[in-house]
Amino acid sequence: MIYLTRRAEFSASHYYHNPAFSAEENRRIFGKCNNPHGHGHNYTVEVTVAGDVDDTTGMVLDLKDLKAVLESEVLQLMDHKFLNREVPAFATKIPTTENIAVEIWNLLAAKLPSGRLHRIRLYETDDLFVDYYGD
Repeated sequence: MIYLTRRAEFSASHYYHNPAFSAEENRRIFGKCNNPHGHGHNYTVEVTVAGDVDDTTGMVLDLKDLKAVLESEVLQLMDHKFLNREVPAFATKIPTTENIAVEIWNLLAAKLPSGRLHRIRLYETDDLFVDYYGD
């Protein structure tokens, strides 16, 4: 089994807010992250694909194909966007790093031309990241 990882960067803003909570509870739980004007991050996403090497191509997946899927399905949707307002999944879901990683998985899993999605690693800062391995 071979594991290929492609890395990409994007910038996005968001805020944490649960409409089921009172204003006070949102501020208590989410602190400054509850600012309705949002705050931004420079994210790094690593997409790892697992598979066997194809005897005819010598590849699990052509990395330019992975780059194209990542660009069309994730970066065009999220880069320089206010996630709560511009990404449909986050109209009803808090765009935490964890939920963003799950959403990236959902966007990519069925779109890979070969191999299978193994892991999404999403860095919010240099020292904070989330690993997601699917359900």
